[in-house]
Amino acid sequence: MINKIADSVSIALNGVQDGSTVLIGGFGTAGIPNELIQGLIDHGARDLTVVNNNAGNGDTGLAALLNTGRVRKIICSFPRQADSHVFDALYRSKKIELELVPQGNLAERIRAAGAGVGAFFTPTGYGTEMALNADGSAKETRLIDGKHHVLEYPIHGDLALIKAEAGDRWGNLIYRKAARNFGPIMAMAAKRTVASVHEIVELGQLDPEAVVTPGIFVSHVVRIEHKATLGGGFKKAV
Repeated sequence: MINKIADSVSIALNGVQDGSTVLIGGFGTAGIPNELIQGLIDHGARDLTVVNNNAGNGDTGLAALLNTGRVRKIICSFPRQADSHVFDALYRSKKIELELVPQGNLAERIRAAGAGVGAFFTPTGYGTEMALNADGSAKETRLIDGKHHVLEYPIHGDLALIKAEAGDRWGNLIYRKAARNFGPIMAMAAKRTVASVHEIVELGQLDPEAVVTPGIFVSHVVRIEHKATLGGGFKKAV
């Protein structure tokens, strides 16, 4: 019987290796799998490469992971924000490496990994520093339909940490609004995917037409309670 429900975050993250590339869902603060990130911190894996749309907010979640000093490199589109002081301090002191990727390219590089695409050409970044490799050498370019394009390669992950709204024991997932963001493509691009959900339903309760991430791309599902607000209600996932 297939049952991908893990009893705890620590069980779901057991075996994460040092040096792993970790894809972490989220767009700003929307859809960030904070509990899974905390689990990764508690696990203790180090020398990590993290892929996310940004480089953390405030002192929690992704920023807390960076603050442990266990992230060697971050690949993202928006590293600097009003509250990105953790990343700023690490970068200025040369304690973390940054690979800056335009947001559309980031999404497509992750999607390409899941789709089995070996590489692709894009006009985004041509003529800028984005068309250079980390060592300063120029990326391959090609003239296509009269427009210059840059060759980009997929971003594969050893582990993906994503946040969904509901799932079943087969690992099928649905998302809530903007919390969907990078989750579906990251699940496809990683060798192992752990998803947090707020509700686990019986098989057949999820409308097949509404399932965004099929269970074949998910390794473990962990149920996380909605957090209570100060007013006594429940804070829905965003």
